[in-house]
Amino acid sequence: MSDVSITYCRPYGYEKRAKEAAAALRARLAIDAKLVPGRGGIFEVKVGDKTVSKRAKGHFPGAAEVVATVAAAR
Repeated sequence: MSDVSITYCRPYGYEKRAKEAAAALRARLAIDAKLVPGRGGIFEVKVGDKTVSKRAKGHFPGAAEVVATVAAAR
């Protein structure tokens, strides 16, 4: 499987959500996601170069959604 990365905004406090999503990926799919600190309110999950889940106005993907979108991208 391609590399999975989670880019999150440290100043906005999204690190906890990123770690929860990474733990869920590890537990359910045996995938170790790379955590990448960012800025500007970003929360984005990529499989390789393809964005499969991200924060959008009015929506923040939970760990279960991240697992589902990563699994579907295989």
